[in-house]
Amino acid sequence: MPALEEPLKQPLKSVLGPATAKVMAEHLGLHTVGDLLHHYPRRYEERGQLTHLADLPMDEHVTVVAQVADARLHTFASAKAPRGKGQRLEVTITDGSGRLQLVFFGNGVHKPHKELLPGTRAMFAGKVSVFNRRLQLAHPAYELLHSDSEEAVESWAGALIPIYPATAKLESWKLGKAVQTVLPTAQDAQDPLPGSLRAGRGLLPLPEAILKIHRPHTKADIADARARLKWDEAFVLQVALARRRHADSQLPAVPRRPIPDGLLTAFDDRLPFTLTEGQQKVSQEIFDDLATDHPMHRLLQGEVGSGKTLVALRAMLAVVDAGGQAAMLAPTEVLAQQHHRSITEMMGELAEGGMLGGAEHATKVVLLTGSMGAAARRQAMLDLVTGEAGIVIGTHALIEDKVQFHDLGLVVVDEQHRFGVEQRDALRSKGKQPPHLLVMTATPIPRTVAMTVFGDLETSVLDQLPAGRSPIASHVVPAADKPHFLARAWERVREEVAGGHQAYVVCPRIGDEEDDPKKAGQKKSPEDEAEKRPPLAVLEVAGQLDKGPLHGLAIEVLHGRMHPDDKDAVMRRFAAGETDVLVATTVIEVGVNVPNATAMVIMDADRFGVSQLHQLRGRVGRGSAPGLCLLVTEMPEASAARQRLNAVAATLDGFELSRIDLEQRREGDVLGQAQSGARTSLRVLAVIEDEEVIAEARQEATAVVTADPELTGLPGLRTALDALVDEEREQYLEKG
Repeated sequence: MPALEEPLKQPLKSVLGPATAKVMAEHLGLHTVGDLLHHYPRRYEERGQLTHLADLPMDEHVTVVAQVADARLHTFASAKAPRGKGQRLEVTITDGSGRLQLVFFGNGVHKPHKELLPGTRAMFAGKVSVFNRRLQLAHPAYELLHSDSEEAVESWAGALIPIYPATAKLESWKLGKAVQTVLPTAQDAQDPLPGSLRAGRGLLPLPEAILKIHRPHTKADIADARARLKWDEAFVLQVALARRRHADSQLPAVPRRPIPDGLLTAFDDRLPFTLTEGQQKVSQEIFDDLATDHPMHRLLQGEVGSGKTLVALRAMLAVVDAGGQAAMLAPTEVLAQQHHRSITEMMGELAEGGMLGGAEHATKVVLLTGSMGAAARRQAMLDLVTGEAGIVIGTHALIEDKVQFHDLGLVVVDEQHRFGVEQRDALRSKGKQPPHLLVMTATPIPRTVAMTVFGDLETSVLDQLPAGRSPIASHVVPAADKPHFLARAWERVREEVAGGHQAYVVCPRIGDEEDDPKKAGQKKSPEDEAEKRPPLAVLEVAGQLDKGPLHGLAIEVLHGRMHPDDKDAVMRRFAAGETDVLVATTVIEVGVNVPNATAMVIMDADRFGVSQLHQLRGRVGRGSAPGLCLLVTEMPEASAARQRLNAVAATLDGFELSRIDLEQRREGDVLGQAQSGARTSLRVLAVIEDEEVIAEARQEATAVVTADPELTGLPGLRTALDALVDEEREQYLEKG
């Protein structure tokens, strides 16, 4: 965000009054004049044209500009007005593309009845709902558009009416008027872009861009303003990341080169298969980084099941060979236990250092989680501080002050977006010198998001699946339209079990929320209210399956509120093949590896995001038998949710799906996964569309930081960076 110098730092309450300022702070997070100036219009309506009523989104607050076609006042009897004195005003508005019904009741009909006459043009704001199969706005707020009124022309600059992201408490036009009040202060905005960069790219000065985005006279004004403001966001963010990369490159690190014929060689000799070309290439990139005298910072992206854990383990073994220790950080206890199990199985006697039967080059692999017993925890910590354990796998518990290492050389973080930058830093401080860092994610990330969210890391991509992996067939099961399809889904599960395999059933919630006092007063989401049905729950579904379609099979449940020991016991029984069907929440989303599980049924699949569905689906088809994933939904064929599911069923390409996912969601949601305020503060930069701007801003930022790491010659940029970093830290602390 550009710099907030006086008077842009003025609190809104001193300019707009306390009541308006309170609503803006509570509902839109706007506190200062600068915040309001950077609350840009979502879109613009042309005075001579009308908006498209035909494609209004359900359950959203919308602002439309339209003309009254028809207005009728109905009188009726009701409990409150038994003598037929109840009144309802129905107004039909049109925009040429469609018609929309407005409805006003009771005492609220008098003013609109006088004002909303056929032919009148106005802006209307309200929440879209359905009544009698027709879209309507009930009691919308409205602002008449008198083309002859000077105030209206002045306030809605020229022919373009800005429509702001608004809320029920604050309509777009009220925001527009507030912006007009503070707009003169835009002249004081400090420019963060170096003059040479601005001139070289023909970008507007910042005050002019702010003025034009709020009060454009032509569409060209909007395009110029947006082009300039996109550069601000992209450049300031990339400078922050470039400075981080620069600072990291100045840190010392111990080079870690594996010894020939050591632990890594012994491990490779044990492998019953050869590494894919991709695994060999990425391993080499990592080994090259580990051999340098400043810390590696690498992001390893890999498709579900591409063998990331194997690549990470080989890097860990290389560091142990070089005399260091490696720590792997997992986001959940289930995942930490799973990694510990699969790594010790892959290593065999090489993981039995110091024990009878351990191999010559063996090391100890220990697990450290928050719920371990005191004695086991003490022993694990002792093995770390003495250097007996070369590899430790754990949760956030590894970051605690009490945990000390003998010589920490490499940190592997699994599922990066669940860890904040500060947590990475805390673990880094555990080494005598900063350890090398490898971050893994199974969520495929388009190139621009990688540059934005993980811009302080180099990227490696594993995009081949290992040989022997089976394809996964995915199908949407429309439970509402075709109930016999759901019955067939349960038959398919029985067939898989009869063939000696196992299945997962995934549900969006646990089911004992009603007994949880914290949850009792919680509001339902608009979707739940609209559908009048709660999301399906693990405990209920497991009971129904046990009594009904899967009667006689061994069914167990797994969810996040179970005691860690119970979770681990359930996973062990499932991995050992003692359980036929595991009914679970998304705790199985990442890292769970049971090759014998071939079928997955995802209930209420429309309640999950695209990349989450892709992650879940990656739990099946991990062995030689083909996988089957059934996406059960009650959403109608034409809905956006159903189209999203069709997209997931149609492709197994995670990069393609991540693109679809991004296009369907708001930028902030996607970048919010990075757990960092800076990246959620994007207002005009669209990560997919603005690929070129981001790539160019990264180059420019790197050049600026290389020439002047402290930015001494660019005070405007320094101020903008401080604002960004403050916001980032504040957001991080809120997430705690």
